[in-house]
Amino acid sequence: MTVSLPSSAPVAADPGRSSVDAERWPDVARLPRASALRTAIARRVVERALAALPLRIRHGGLPGAVPVPRPATGGDRTPTLTLHDPDAFHRRIGADGLIGFGESYMAGEWDTDNLVGVLTVLASHVDDLVPAPLRRLRGAWVRHRPARDRNTLDGARDNIQRHYDLSNDLFTLFLDQSLSYSSAVFDALPATPQDFTAAQHRKIDRLLDLAGVGPGTRVLEIGTGWGELALRAASRGAEVLSITLSEEQRAFARHRIAAAGLARQVTVELCDYRQIEGSFDAVVSVEMIEAVGAEYWAAYFTALRRLLAPGGSVALQAITMPHERMLDTARTHTWISKYIFPGGLIPSPDALAHESAAAGLSITHDTGYGDHYAETLRLWRENFLEQSEAVEELGFDHVFRRMWELYLAYSEAGFRSHVLDVRQIRLVAAAPGPEDSR
Repeated sequence: MTVSLPSSAPVAADPGRSSVDAERWPDVARLPRASALRTAIARRVVERALAALPLRIRHGGLPGAVPVPRPATGGDRTPTLTLHDPDAFHRRIGADGLIGFGESYMAGEWDTDNLVGVLTVLASHVDDLVPAPLRRLRGAWVRHRPARDRNTLDGARDNIQRHYDLSNDLFTLFLDQSLSYSSAVFDALPATPQDFTAAQHRKIDRLLDLAGVGPGTRVLEIGTGWGELALRAASRGAEVLSITLSEEQRAFARHRIAAAGLARQVTVELCDYRQIEGSFDAVVSVEMIEAVGAEYWAAYFTALRRLLAPGGSVALQAITMPHERMLDTARTHTWISKYIFPGGLIPSPDALAHESAAAGLSITHDTGYGDHYAETLRLWRENFLEQSEAVEELGFDHVFRRMWELYLAYSEAGFRSHVLDVRQIRLVAAAPGPEDSR
């Protein structure tokens, strides 16, 4: 957790690599192998890039008892990035790029008075960080995604469980009372904690309205979460089949549904979207396509079309990124894909339009709420940091807590910089063309 103190006061900060569990975090506990030349190039590129950005760079001592920079005062809001171990920082980046940048934070080798601020600056200038000649050599130094992370039927279940089966108790510590793990839609910005659950319900209700969910509607939900959408659909009189690959989420959602007296209307199954049979008036999927993987987007949209009854509607909530950045990310093993969402890829709006059209679906509604996701992530991050002791009591060590803080801040920065967006989309069966009608 970042602590702000006067610059003369020592902080018992992260104790450094020596305290890292090498079995649990092997690539954080040890420095990677990197040639002196590669490290020197990384140092020069990084130092030149950071010098051109609205950031302060400070060199501190090694992790252990170092001052954390005091926050900016007055009108100067320039965030400060403090390098406790510059040699390790540049060596990790030289060896592993942005994976190394993230692992260096996990190891306590750098810190900041404003994590979201630093990451927002970096995200806003991401195309300027590496000189153009070196960008052309990108394929020679980036790591490619491991084959084990492919979203085959077995792989998809493993990937989902590595994130969503961490602990139900962990997620309840920082999510709002609805236990919704996706962007809320607030009535007004900036958001307040008191608005959170109502904003999550507003998000769900808009999706249910897009899909036309009402009494007697046969609803398929792809991605149960902890059950809130299924509960609200059932409260409208719908019959719901909700599927998930998370055993922890299924058990939790089933308990909530039974406690609400809606077990006759809602069925929750451990099942892959590719294995579902039937016909549904409404198909709803909230921020699940990001876990599908580009290799399987065609299968995903084909399943949506196959499962949709005549006259039915699909309502999706999806995070998106620009198309060229998506293509670069798809070819790269990133810090997020290594530690947070293995096998995942955020699609672009172009990819969503292309893949859905190829499957015989037409987009009839498309609205973005990126600023609302930034606020959602801010509230999650603040809750998580406030619950740091409770997270530790659940058995999550200081490396995990720094990793999770970085994940939430990194995601928030993506939306603050408008590199990321989140969209609610309605799809219907495409009208048949001339050949189809014949």
